[in-house]
Amino acid sequence: MSRCSPALRHQREVLARQAAAAAPHGGHVQGSAYEVTLAQLVEHRRTLKDIQSVERKIEAKATMLPAYDAWIDGALQAGNGAQDEVLTTVLVWHIDVGNYARALQIARYVVQHGLQMPDRYERGVPVVLIDEYSIAALTGRMPHELALQVLPEVLQLTAEHDAPDQARAKLHKAIGYALIRKSGSADVDVSAVAEPVARTALGHLQRALHLHDLVGVKKDIERLERRLRPAAPG
Repeated sequence: MSRCSPALRHQREVLARQAAAAAPHGGHVQGSAYEVTLAQLVEHRRTLKDIQSVERKIEAKATMLPAYDAWIDGALQAGNGAQDEVLTTVLVWHIDVGNYARALQIARYVVQHGLQMPDRYERGVPVVLIDEYSIAALTGRMPHELALQVLPEVLQLTAEHDAPDQARAKLHKAIGYALIRKSGSADVDVSAVAEPVARTALGHLQRALHLHDLVGVKKDIERLERRLRPAAPG
């Protein structure tokens, strides 16, 4: 159900480009191709609602997501920024299943054009990105190497948008921890961290503490400050 032949995928992508190109910025994507894709989304959401296990929901989303690849590619190529519930929903699903690079590809378009999340999410797109990427990094679901690639872009992408200080503090914390390769609440030996990296990490953790004094980085700031303190003569 989620896979299709190359010819059918190409046809769906062409139809998606046409629908996206025909919808003006600030309007809503319409047309039969969009309605078919949206109906598929509704059916998938109904299936997910019947699954109680979060782990199984994620597994199910992973099998469902390929069904939307053609629509995503067509919309990103030709869209003018019209409201598109398919894009905003599968953006979150890609984060849920760990497809962080693909989610960020969608997020660039969604943020650029100011698309709104469906009401059921109760958060705007920038806050969703900040929250979900930070949590993924801080809980270890996102490897440090990948976190260092995507978290700075999330920070830049959301910089001009309103978000709770606690959420943005969490993002700075996640970047700082990725730099010093810290996972969870375990202590990390920062003596081997290169000085430029330590300084960058310290800046992020200090910013996190400034935004939210209960973010939980004080001990790590102290360790980094000791690491960067000039050694006594002799």
